[in-house]
Amino acid sequence: MIRVMLVDDQELLRAGFRMVLGAQPDIEVVAEAGDGVAALELLKTTEVDVVLMDVRMPNMDGVEATSRIDGPKVLILTTFDLDEYAFAAVKAGAAGFLLKDVPPDDLVSAIRHVHAGDAVVAPATLRRMLDQFAAQLPSGEPIRKADLTPREREVLLMVARGLSNMEIANRLEVAEATVKTHLGRVLAKLGLRDRAQVVVYAYESGLIVPTRPSSHQPKD
Repeated sequence: MIRVMLVDDQELLRAGFRMVLGAQPDIEVVAEAGDGVAALELLKTTEVDVVLMDVRMPNMDGVEATSRIDGPKVLILTTFDLDEYAFAAVKAGAAGFLLKDVPPDDLVSAIRHVHAGDAVVAPATLRRMLDQFAAQLPSGEPIRKADLTPREREVLLMVARGLSNMEIANRLEVAEATVKTHLGRVLAKLGLRDRAQVVVYAYESGLIVPTRPSSHQPKD
């Protein structure tokens, strides 16, 4: 059973998410909070696997709250498809970033993926977020790349390009468990929390260079 906490200052939205998730046989909503401060207090006494976190809330916003959470996976849900929120959320340790109008099936799937250790980011948001790295890449050598073995570096690059463990295993012709072992070593060596931070690391350090957009892409 995946234990979920809902954190949003709008009670009606929490009720909607609770109804969708309550219909799932493997998901249970165990706690709710209206802001980041209340969420952190509840986490002291409640066992939670995944936190569905709003961004804009009174007292303490979702990004700040996420940076203070240790243990549960955080999936950011927001009305605002703004790149700075996505980037800040991932840097703070969030494992995913989705819009609140995501279809119910996609939300349920995202919770399961995040719980399993995968990263989930709304496709349009991810594309724009990665494009913006093009103007911010460092000119020097990638940070600490010598710490990784050739196979670990290969796995890092595939994770950064959005491939799942199974897809990586198929490309490398190895068992999925072997990929998980390599990824675990990458996370440990680079001091990263999860797959989402692997993506940020790869682009920030210049291991992957996104295509520079010819013009600003409009918001969806």
